[in-house]
Amino acid sequence: MKFFIDTADISEIRELAAAGFVDGVTTNPSLVSKTGRPISDVIKEICQTIEGPVSAEVTATDLDGMIAEGERLAGIAANVAVKVPSTWDGFRACRALAHLGHKVNVTLCFSANQALLAAKAGATFISPFVGRLDDIGLDGMELIREIRTIYDNDTSLATEILASSIRTPLHVKQAAMAGADVATVPPAVLRNLAKHPLTDKGLASFLADWSKTGQAIL
Repeated sequence: MKFFIDTADISEIRELAAAGFVDGVTTNPSLVSKTGRPISDVIKEICQTIEGPVSAEVTATDLDGMIAEGERLAGIAANVAVKVPSTWDGFRACRALAHLGHKVNVTLCFSANQALLAAKAGATFISPFVGRLDDIGLDGMELIREIRTIYDNDTSLATEILASSIRTPLHVKQAAMAGADVATVPPAVLRNLAKHPLTDKGLASFLADWSKTGQAIL
């Protein structure tokens, strides 16, 4: 499973990319607004830092507006993936943009039927929001499993499942086990994947024993 970073903070992206764990980046209007910078500047800088897909989201809600904004965003860099919502016009915009040769990430997916429509429309990625489903008492990972089954049943569908709204390291593990192709995670969640209390306890014990020997490796 690939890791995309869900942030528009270029310093975070550079730091995590240097560690070798970043396969792409996802942004949205909320994340871009936090930077206080023009979206074109933010996306361009991220695309210069990351070789993989960088999702940039349209803000229009009508078909013509989404296509126009999508073309503008795709023109920023070759690795931009245009994000459109899981709406009727969003699926139609996805089809149009995909036919123009652009990568498209269909976002705000909350049902397997939406994921099927996105794949039929030629989406590069479908973004099911598992955390938000959990928030209302549903099982977000069940949606990942449903989409995986549907896509596996039709080999003509090439859309990748991008598990989104990831809140915890447990979500990451569950998404990988459920067959997600990608998980987009906040920087803090990615760093937390490395943590375990028994690792910390074991390391402290080893170092305490080593200090008693008075030795140094270098």
